[in-house]
Amino acid sequence: MTDTRSPRRQRNAPTINDVARHAGVSPMTVSRVINSEQVVRPVTKAKVDAAILALNYAPSAAARSLAGGEEIRIGLLYSNPSSSYLSEFLVGSLDQASRSGVHLVVEKWDEQTSVKAVVDHLRRGRIDGVILPPPLCDLEDMIAALNAADIPAVAVATGRAPGDLAAVSIDDRAAAYEMTRHLIGLGHVRIGFITGNPNQTASARRFEGYAAALGESGLPVQDELIAPGYFTYRSGLDAAEQILALPDPPTAIFASNDDMAAATVAIAHRGGLDVPGDLTVCGFDDTSLATTIWPELTTIRQPIQAMSREAVDVLVRLLKGRRATADDAPEHLVLDHALIRRQSDAAPRMRPRQGKGHGLAT
Repeated sequence: MTDTRSPRRQRNAPTINDVARHAGVSPMTVSRVINSEQVVRPVTKAKVDAAILALNYAPSAAARSLAGGEEIRIGLLYSNPSSSYLSEFLVGSLDQASRSGVHLVVEKWDEQTSVKAVVDHLRRGRIDGVILPPPLCDLEDMIAALNAADIPAVAVATGRAPGDLAAVSIDDRAAAYEMTRHLIGLGHVRIGFITGNPNQTASARRFEGYAAALGESGLPVQDELIAPGYFTYRSGLDAAEQILALPDPPTAIFASNDDMAAATVAIAHRGGLDVPGDLTVCGFDDTSLATTIWPELTTIRQPIQAMSREAVDVLVRLLKGRRATADDAPEHLVLDHALIRRQSDAAPRMRPRQGKGHGLAT
């Protein structure tokens, strides 16, 4: 597809970030000047105009289209193995795009495609801004390439607050801490944990919350009770098998997402264990999967639909230059999570466990 709105930038053409640095202002202020907004002080506008002239800067297609009131095209770039998570995300983003009157373009990215090729494709498709759900929200090469191409982005569900990128997330550490404290409160002292994919910053934050809750209760973090997961059902099967094969297995397993928690329930059932009588299993996200398996999962509700809606809203405000903050710092919204208790958790009980590797529940 050819970009019909503007000629392609030359390789070393100045960007909006170059203009901002030259003028000593933020990129958002440059955008406001380009869009002829009245909120910019005359002295600041003069600095930006001078920088544009000095650098021979040509505003990007996105900036010009917004100034002219043309259709806004938002790209949703995804690479997530969890279909239940992606489904929730799409519902929210499509709904908000419709409400905001913008066009949403959904694009899949895989590791075989270079970041440069993806960004070039977005530019050819006249994409004005991009939403990055996990794991792309933490892919620094992608973020850097989008910045260099003057394509604004919003990271969703990142475990950190990117200093130069707008973001929408929850407090993953606090959520995992709350779930672990809940399990301890039920009487569990050996609590297994299935980690998330190490390429996502939220995974580390969830482990931090788990470890913090154990430490606060005087319980050790035991390596044997921790198994690697990658947010996929398959990895959850492997992790659960590893943990439940221990001579002294845990009485509860907390998985870093619902897919891996559902896999843990399946492994428990295959081994003749009752959930939650013999083994408590808890997840994270509260996707549709949490209520389609038996027993239904106790889990952390991450408001995925609300997060994706907010991401569209933040990106539209960013593109239209209607930011109300005085310092132009990128927005970072932290939404509330909730612990949803269903049928997969209970207090541990003393009873013999059948099968290899299953000792007494303590």
